[in-house]
Amino acid sequence: MVGAETLAGDPGFFLRNAWLIALLPFLSGVLTLTLGKRTPGKGPVYGIAALGSALVLSLGVLWHFVQGGGPAGAELRWFEIGPLQMTLGQYVDGLTAVMLVVVTSISLCVHIYSLGYMHGDVRFTWFYVVLSVFTGAMLNVVIADNLFQLLLGWEVMGVCSYLLIGHWWEEKANSNAAMKAFLTTRVGDIPFMFGIFALVLATGTTTSNIHVIGEKVAAGGVSGPLVAAAALLLFGGTIGKSAQVPLHVWLPDAMAGPTPVSALIHAATMVAAGVYLVGRLYEVFVHADAWVLQVVGVIGGITMLGAALLALVQDDIKKVLAYSTISQLAYMVAGMSMGPAGRTAGFFHLFTHAFFKALLFLGAGSVIHAVHSNDMKEMGGLREEMPLTFWTFLVGSLALAGVPPLAGFWSKDELLVVASEHHPVLFAVLLATAILTAFYMTRAVLMTFFGSFRGHGHPHESPATMTGPLVFLGLASVGVGFLGSPQLGAVFGDWVFFEEPEAAHFVPWVAAVSIGAALLGIAAGWRLYRAYRDPDPVLRLGAFHRLLANRYYVDDAYLNGIVFPIRDRVSAAVYWVNQHVIDRVVNDAARAARTASVGVMAVDRGVIDGAVNGVAGTAGFVGGILRYVQSGNVQRYAAFLFTGLVILAIVFTRV
Repeated sequence: MVGAETLAGDPGFFLRNAWLIALLPFLSGVLTLTLGKRTPGKGPVYGIAALGSALVLSLGVLWHFVQGGGPAGAELRWFEIGPLQMTLGQYVDGLTAVMLVVVTSISLCVHIYSLGYMHGDVRFTWFYVVLSVFTGAMLNVVIADNLFQLLLGWEVMGVCSYLLIGHWWEEKANSNAAMKAFLTTRVGDIPFMFGIFALVLATGTTTSNIHVIGEKVAAGGVSGPLVAAAALLLFGGTIGKSAQVPLHVWLPDAMAGPTPVSALIHAATMVAAGVYLVGRLYEVFVHADAWVLQVVGVIGGITMLGAALLALVQDDIKKVLAYSTISQLAYMVAGMSMGPAGRTAGFFHLFTHAFFKALLFLGAGSVIHAVHSNDMKEMGGLREEMPLTFWTFLVGSLALAGVPPLAGFWSKDELLVVASEHHPVLFAVLLATAILTAFYMTRAVLMTFFGSFRGHGHPHESPATMTGPLVFLGLASVGVGFLGSPQLGAVFGDWVFFEEPEAAHFVPWVAAVSIGAALLGIAAGWRLYRAYRDPDPVLRLGAFHRLLANRYYVDDAYLNGIVFPIRDRVSAAVYWVNQHVIDRVVNDAARAARTASVGVMAVDRGVIDGAVNGVAGTAGFVGGILRYVQSGNVQRYAAFLFTGLVILAIVFTRV
């Protein structure tokens, strides 16, 4: 960075230029906006080229840590507010490197996939503009070395999510979903911002540098209650962005956006940012009072089980995956509550989940693109018509269910190992959620790809621009899990936390229980849905099904208890102000203007017009006289002359 202050020795080319990884998507967004419509293909080439370059740089950064390299950072002083120094900077460690690879690779797949999925869209170019900026904002969150820079990327992400979810704003449901997502996440962002201010003030630092703050908190020089309060306020941002109870309600409705957007939000950006925040500021959480992490664990436990139950009764394939995302994010949040080993396991699950969840969403998009419906009741029998989509979707489903040797098995196993040692309640909740996950994904696969086709038209396999990313993500969903396996020495933990490896060890009995939970869920799903026909077997749940179908009535409670009363009171207040303040001012102004106009009219007619008319009359009278005098008649001139002489003679005679 030009003019930057280096915080470590020469880090090498890739770490020294890591800031380009976040900058390139922003630049591509600008180029697409200004030149996109005049470019062949209407502009996606800029975003794809930028993300491809960013991925190469990210892999170079990760390779540095694979080789055992250390972290590096740089900062550039921006401006000062009193004693507080505002900076722009980067800090790259193993955690940053892994997240950079995740975000750039998933975003690149989404950019390529969108070539086919969004083809012919009326706002095709604008879609790629916002998609690029959205990715750049997430990369800024990942690479930022200070809280205010992180907050900037955090808020830009929120704006972009509103634009992407509401991309097809012509339908009211889509615009409502975008507004719901924006406002709900803002509720979480308010305590997050206060948490930043509280943390800076509590530590007495002149900078918001994350690592300086972490060192001060770890040193014990900060009041415990203040640290606890700051940690809880910061966690509010995680609850909002990562859709945890009670702010989980926005994420299922966000499925109104284009499917590539859903894949990016659920796999690598937005919702992942909340979990990343806890991990990046872990010194604050781990050195707060013990009950703070207990609160984090309770929120995670309630969310993972509650969301998994909701996924059981969804007919919209994207909403099944949406509730699955909420549940799996809660897995990660719960991991964060279980100490350093849990943090490593949580991040490993974040890493593996990104690939198979992106695979599942893009696979769902391929199906929707073929059948023109999100409803699984209008699908069925697609494995023969769409074999590539089927096999890749199956891989993603098995990975999510935790079937070995796929990626999800290894990361879930690490979480279960940590929970089994010190957190028996969380262990039970994690295990129950694993069974439910395997069940609802089996249900989704069977309803979508098996049996006979229940929809309309002639489904067909998607184009190569859509199936290519599916193949890549399918292979990744098989391979990336081995980075946490004992066969490879659980190298993921070494890369991410190179100073103190914190990876969980492999426990055979826990692995056996994990596999058993997955097989139990799959067997139950196969038993009920192998020959699916209406009515849906989940309807047998009766009153409990109604509870789940109505999403525990949480949305209704928000609407009837908060939204509608506030809306009605605000509407009444606005009406009163309009009637008694604005209208009164306007009416009084109108009356004053009317009165003034009458006076002006009187002055105009009586004074100005009178003066003008008087001058005109006088001029006319004088002109008439002059015209009479200057008539050109010699006899008249002689008479005037004679009269004048007579008058003069009389005057002089009297004198």
